[in-house]
Amino acid sequence: MLNQGLAIMRREVFYLCRDRGLRHILLCGSLIGLLLFYAIYSAQVLKDIPAAIVDLDNSSASRELAEKISKAEYLKLVASLESYDDLQELIKQGRVIVGIVIPENFARDVALGRQARVLAVIDGSNMIYATNASAAVLTVTRTISAQAGVSALVARGVQLKQAQEAYQAIDFSEEPWFNPALNYAYFLVLALALNIWQQCCTLAACLNVIGERGMKSWLQIKASGISKFKFFTSKSLAQILIFMAIVLPLYILAFGVFKLPLNCSLPAFLLFTLAFAIAIHSIGTLASSFARNAVDAARFGMIIALPSFVLSGYTWPLEAMPAYLQKAARILPQTWFFQGINYFAFKDAGWNLMSHFILAMLAITAVCYGAAAILIARD
Repeated sequence: MLNQGLAIMRREVFYLCRDRGLRHILLCGSLIGLLLFYAIYSAQVLKDIPAAIVDLDNSSASRELAEKISKAEYLKLVASLESYDDLQELIKQGRVIVGIVIPENFARDVALGRQARVLAVIDGSNMIYATNASAAVLTVTRTISAQAGVSALVARGVQLKQAQEAYQAIDFSEEPWFNPALNYAYFLVLALALNIWQQCCTLAACLNVIGERGMKSWLQIKASGISKFKFFTSKSLAQILIFMAIVLPLYILAFGVFKLPLNCSLPAFLLFTLAFAIAIHSIGTLASSFARNAVDAARFGMIIALPSFVLSGYTWPLEAMPAYLQKAARILPQTWFFQGINYFAFKDAGWNLMSHFILAMLAITAVCYGAAAILIARD
């Protein structure tokens, strides 16, 4: 097995040195990648982080506080809520990243000079968003706390300069949800492993059609009378089953040994993974159906598989990318899969949301398999 692997590696080096087309793809791919990554991270700083306020006091003081929070530089107020449950639901759906909870009796405590505790809830399932949201909340709370403390002391007759040096009257506490320790391994390890898996599956699927048409045995298969639909359907089912068999040990290690979070049921997560496996196989089959040879098919697979993880919005929020990249990313099943991992592994956001993601991947599947069937039928 090791000798075979080494032989393949030597063969790849040989093709790299000899194949002019491959050299051009590698060179242009690096340049295109540089431009692509620059475009993705061009925002540099996350702004307009979706935030919601739960005002349990509903007083003039709490409304004034909410108004100040809504004007924060990096936060964007998208909802004013009435309960914890409403906030939790919006965070589960990914519509809110930061939740500010103003407690009951907030105005009374401020008026009496007591310390008023305001809770800042941060969605910790996406580390990039969580880190930036935490910094944004910290900036806001420092400003608001200092202003509140100064105002309270001045009202008691303390000189302004002395008041500015006094304690903060409002104590904000942060409480990350779904990944309380902001564990980067929880956020990244499984996604990176699945990224390698999807790349391997995509490259394998890219040989689904051309791997047969490029061989002399293809003429014998056509002469045998077996329909192309039956032949490639059976072949595709076998490959998809192999893809799922490969991912099972990965899940056993991730969830059973390494104890990575999985808050939805394992059967539901496997169903979600199956929809993705079918989708990436359909893309590989489409690439294989119009490729001139197996080498071209592998190249198409690389072009599709390699940048898809970055475009998926997992390592950098999709909303922070340029609009044209957001539209392009949504036609890739990798976007729906890696976005879904966040919702289901961390949050168990529910079947309604999961079905939406599955249907999106199945829609991509139908288009790719349909186009591939037309191309295969013409051969």
